[in-house]
Amino acid sequence: MTQTISAQELFTGDRWLSQVVVEMNNGKVESIKSEGYDHASAFALVVPALIDLQIYGAYGKLLSEFPEADTIQKIYDYCLAGGVAYFQPTLATQSVEVILKCIDAVKSYKDNGGKGCIGLHIEGPWIHPGKKGAHQSTLIHAPTMDEVQKILEYGKGYISMITLAPEIVDEKIVDYIASSGVIVSAGHTDATYEQATKAFDTNITVATHLFNAMSPLQHRAPGVVGAIFNHKKVMCSLVADGYHVDFNAIKIAKKIMGERLFCITDAVTTTSTGPYQHQMIGNKYESAGTLSGSALTQLQSIHNLVDEVGIELGEAIKMCSLYPAQVMRQEGISGKIEINKNADLLCLSADRRLLKIVTA
Repeated sequence: MTQTISAQELFTGDRWLSQVVVEMNNGKVESIKSEGYDHASAFALVVPALIDLQIYGAYGKLLSEFPEADTIQKIYDYCLAGGVAYFQPTLATQSVEVILKCIDAVKSYKDNGGKGCIGLHIEGPWIHPGKKGAHQSTLIHAPTMDEVQKILEYGKGYISMITLAPEIVDEKIVDYIASSGVIVSAGHTDATYEQATKAFDTNITVATHLFNAMSPLQHRAPGVVGAIFNHKKVMCSLVADGYHVDFNAIKIAKKIMGERLFCITDAVTTTSTGPYQHQMIGNKYESAGTLSGSALTQLQSIHNLVDEVGIELGEAIKMCSLYPAQVMRQEGISGKIEINKNADLLCLSADRRLLKIVTA
C-alpha cells in the first residue's frame, strides 16, 4: 500500500530538504520529490526514526525482573512514544539463569512478530567491581570460556551486544564474542589508558555510557575516557539527561569525538521487587541512593542536545539515529530516510513534538 507524507523540512540523515513528499510502499521509501507537495497537510519536520541501544524496562516492568515477551512489548511501546523504532532491551548484571530467561523473552517476542527489537544487550556481569555503579556486586565476576559459550550458543541470533570490562575478560574470550557476530562494548571498567586503547585497536568497537562507570581522564592517568577521546574509530554512547553527564561535559566530549558520540536513554522503570529496585527521584532513577538509570526518551535526548548543549538539530538527530545504526551494522537499520531503505520516520511539529511515527 502506497503512503505519502509531505514535509516542510525533511532531514534524510545526511542533509535537509525543503517542501518535499516522501512516497512509501511495502515498508520502503520509493521516492523523495517536490512534485505533489501539499502544504496544507505537511508536517513541519520529518526526520529518521530514532534508535535506542540501551533500555532496561518500561511501564513498571524491568526485563531482568520480568523476563517475558510482554515486557519487551512494553519497552517497544515506550520507545514508540519517544520516537524510537529500533531498540535493544538491556539487562544489568545478573545470573546465567536470568540471562537465559531474557534470551527466551527476546526469542519469543521476535519469533512471534514483535517489531523493533534489534536483540538483547547484556551489560555485565563481566565487569570491574570497582566500577559497578548500581550493578549487584555479588554477581560480578570474570567469565570462563565455557560460561560464555553456553550463553552465546543458547542466544545465537538473539544477542546483539555485550558490555564488559576489557581488563577483566581474557582477550581470547573477547575475540570469541566478537567472532560470534555480537558487538562488544567496553563499560563498567577501570582499565588503564593503555589497556583500553589496546582493546579499541582490536575487537571492541564501542564503549558504554561515556564518563559513567569508567576510569576518568586525569592528567597522569588518562584512563578509559582519555582512550576514548584519543582514539580515531571507537564510538561511545552517552546519557544526555544532565544528571548522568553535565551538559558542559557533553559539549566538551562532542567537540573532541564528533561523529563517534551517540545517545542512549539508559532508561529504567519504577520497580519494588528483585535486586534492582528503581525509584524516581526528580527526573532520574536511583537504587539504594545510587544513580541507576534515566527517565529519558530519545526525543528528549534531542531536545537536550539542541537546547542545553547547543548542537545543531540535524547533528542531534544523527546522534540518536544514524550513529547508533552505524554501531550495530544491521541490515535494514540505517538511521536514514532514503530511497530503497526502510520507511522509518518521525513527523514532528516545529517545536519538535512527536505527531506521528511510521515504521517499516
